[in-house]
Amino acid sequence: MNFRFQNLLGAPYRGGNAVISGNSLLISPVGNRVSVTDLIKSETVTLPCESSSNISRIAVSPDGNFLLTLDENNRCQFINLHRRVVLHRMSFKKPVSTIKFSPDGALIAIGVGKLLQIWRSPGFRKEFFPFQLIRTFADCDASVTALDWSPDSNYVLAGSKDLTVRLFCLKRLGGFNKPFLFLGHRDNVVGAFFCMDKKLNKVSRVYTISRDCSVFSWTYSSSEGRTDGLNGEFSDPPSPGTPEWRASAEADAKGDVNGFDNDNVKKGKAFDGSADNLDEEHEFSLHGGKWELSRKDNCMQAPAKLTACDYHRALDIVVVGFSNGVFGLYQMPDFVCIHLLSISREKISTAIFNELGNWLTFGCAKLGQLLVWEWRSESYILKQQGHYFDVNCLAYSSDSQLLATGADDNKIKVWTVSSGSCFVTFSEHTNAVTALHFMAGNHCLLSASLDGTVRAWDMFRYRNFRTFTTPSPRQFVSLASDQSGEVICAGTLDSFEIFVWSMKTGRLLDVLSGHEGPVHGLMFSPTSAILASSSWDKSVRLWDVFEGKGAVETFPHTHDVLTVVYRPDGKQLASSTLDGQIHFWDPIDGVLMFTIEGRRDIAGGRLMTDRRSAANSSLGKYFTTLCYSADGSYILAGGSSKYICMYDVADQVLLRRFRITHNLSLDGVLDYLNSKKMTEAGPLDLIDDDNSDVEEGIDKQTRGKMGYDLPGSMPNRGRPVVRTKCLRIAPTGRCWAAATTEGVLVYSIDESFIFDPTDLDMDVTPEAVDDALAEDQPQRALLLSLRLNEDTLIKKCIVAVKPVDIKAVALSIPFKYLPRLIEAFADLLESCPHLEFILRWCEELCKVHGHSIQQNSISLIPALRSLQKSITRLHQDLADTCSSNEYLLRYLCLTGSKN
Repeated sequence: MNFRFQNLLGAPYRGGNAVISGNSLLISPVGNRVSVTDLIKSETVTLPCESSSNISRIAVSPDGNFLLTLDENNRCQFINLHRRVVLHRMSFKKPVSTIKFSPDGALIAIGVGKLLQIWRSPGFRKEFFPFQLIRTFADCDASVTALDWSPDSNYVLAGSKDLTVRLFCLKRLGGFNKPFLFLGHRDNVVGAFFCMDKKLNKVSRVYTISRDCSVFSWTYSSSEGRTDGLNGEFSDPPSPGTPEWRASAEADAKGDVNGFDNDNVKKGKAFDGSADNLDEEHEFSLHGGKWELSRKDNCMQAPAKLTACDYHRALDIVVVGFSNGVFGLYQMPDFVCIHLLSISREKISTAIFNELGNWLTFGCAKLGQLLVWEWRSESYILKQQGHYFDVNCLAYSSDSQLLATGADDNKIKVWTVSSGSCFVTFSEHTNAVTALHFMAGNHCLLSASLDGTVRAWDMFRYRNFRTFTTPSPRQFVSLASDQSGEVICAGTLDSFEIFVWSMKTGRLLDVLSGHEGPVHGLMFSPTSAILASSSWDKSVRLWDVFEGKGAVETFPHTHDVLTVVYRPDGKQLASSTLDGQIHFWDPIDGVLMFTIEGRRDIAGGRLMTDRRSAANSSLGKYFTTLCYSADGSYILAGGSSKYICMYDVADQVLLRRFRITHNLSLDGVLDYLNSKKMTEAGPLDLIDDDNSDVEEGIDKQTRGKMGYDLPGSMPNRGRPVVRTKCLRIAPTGRCWAAATTEGVLVYSIDESFIFDPTDLDMDVTPEAVDDALAEDQPQRALLLSLRLNEDTLIKKCIVAVKPVDIKAVALSIPFKYLPRLIEAFADLLESCPHLEFILRWCEELCKVHGHSIQQNSISLIPALRSLQKSITRLHQDLADTCSSNEYLLRYLCLTGSKN
């Protein structure tokens, strides 16, 4: 029962800023987790570490080793991306608005309220408190909104809500303590960037971008007349100002001999041995030269506001995103528009370049969209969008490789479980999708909706090929199909009936009446044609659909029945009731076998609006969804709670409780509310004191509840309540999925992350492979050759493994190298004389990685087919040789006997 969190589906992006590590690793916050997408392989993985609330800001180190996340409670996590573990944690006293690593990765600039703080970046060292505050600049008059480092990591540009961009020097220099001010903007600064002169390899310009779509270009020219000692005059003031300001600046310089400005710079530890000295050797000083406003441009998108921007230094290109869903790509410094396109109906909340500058990433928080666009060829690299509202239902395909989700946004999405990506979306339904069912063979998907239709989808052509309706409109909430796929049944919410259709003709065959409440549970027996249905009328009924006898048997309950499921062998029936109990029935003899009392196990946290404590409240202490394991030995149960319970069916004991989230941004996570937040007007979190200027989706993550924001409809101000709406275990039994408020959580027994020790080695060379073979280390040699992807080296290392060691070496090979290794086997079978040796390799690989190969057969199909082709050809050649030898031996035996 060692299930671990594997992935989060259904929500690729919900707000905050996305970043790209290297050239192809897209990192985006999703709730209180972080999702990492490999843009080349189109694979998405969610890191197992959780923050205490929704993540609002992330930053990745230049070398791609470390990730820094900051949540809405100002708590910071420092994560090792390769190992996917949290190394350090820290809390800030004020809200953090922006964060950025220095180009050398040694420092981190953080905008904490009005302060700009420079911290030393923690590394792999074991320290009691690895975060070290180097300097604090207190010059800004409002919150810091944008940061950028100079390429040499000596200067920081900081944009603020006081409509100003400031140039800070990290070195403490005499007479140069005041930051240079870039003035003139009329709205909040969104971005500020250094521009490099490619010939001189020095900073030549600064671009500042504000929320009113203005782009200012500032040109730098070095000044010959720098200050001479402490009494020298500025040849040009560090910032435009009045004579009085210059007089006060000179007075400050004379009064502060050591070059420390005690008014605006808080003292911190020196991060460099020469940090307290004058910067005599620093020839190219940005603070000593002259900055001129050379150009003012405007994107002309009024009344829309500029909400996101990024700059690519090598290409000298600026990308900007607007609140109306339009983005613009401009060639600087002439501000030539390359592209101006609309990609969304809502505000673009993040826009970034990759390292090469050929891919643009856009995020739209309100719609949950994440797009990667190649601007030269004008084509999409990635196009993902999560469900706008909560996911209602799930369905696994028979081979466990596909997962279908249906939600309140009227859409059905089909995901590849191994890669975590959605490859098709069906949007024909006009109301919420309430039930899904995969037919045998994966060729057809059924869906039921509140719009009064049941639709059948072709999974080859991705189209709706059949629609089942009723004479008068009904709202369907449950769905089932028999094992042969000939009959489809759907239960209704309003008329309390069960409708039966023929799959082949689409005709309505029968209407089963008898229930006196909504039919929320429907399932066919896996071994017979008996249909089980559960209703809020406190009963479970069995129907013989094919014989047309109506209700065969009725199982009465004392409370409303919420759902019903069959055990895979068809010899047991489980039903959940409103009093928190799970009843197990024998469907053949019609007797109650036993009952599990689950009220205490499922008991969740306390909502903000609850008048009673979590222990005394009866709200949510029941199971709304049940699912048997593949072998029927245990059952999963979930409901309106933060827990999913796993029970042993034979012993009726709780095996394990899975906590689906620790996110304090959701309602119902805490068992005890903080009494300090209780005021005369009610809980502090429910008082509407939101700042209308806050950019939703940028400063905080948004959730898909905006459509229900009507007076009186949300007593808790739209805070999503943590719950589980649907549970499904994969037919293979190796993983299960839960449709929760956070998204679709996938738990698996299989190890989703296998760390390769050679990933940290810098010396992956052919010489290292030869050395490993010389030292009789075939395992290490094979791993190194697979990383190098050299065909001759891989084959050399395969042949070098002793037959006795094949099993041990096969165990050590990570799954990501399997396709390359299988291709090498296919080539070796064509040319290598060691036939039995290669076949033994194939056998051991199948034994060790059988589950992984089955789960990821779609991605492995090309390599497996080439191997099958080689083995089939060899088999035919051997068969021909053996048959001819057999005939020859018979002939010799016959001629010998005659003689």
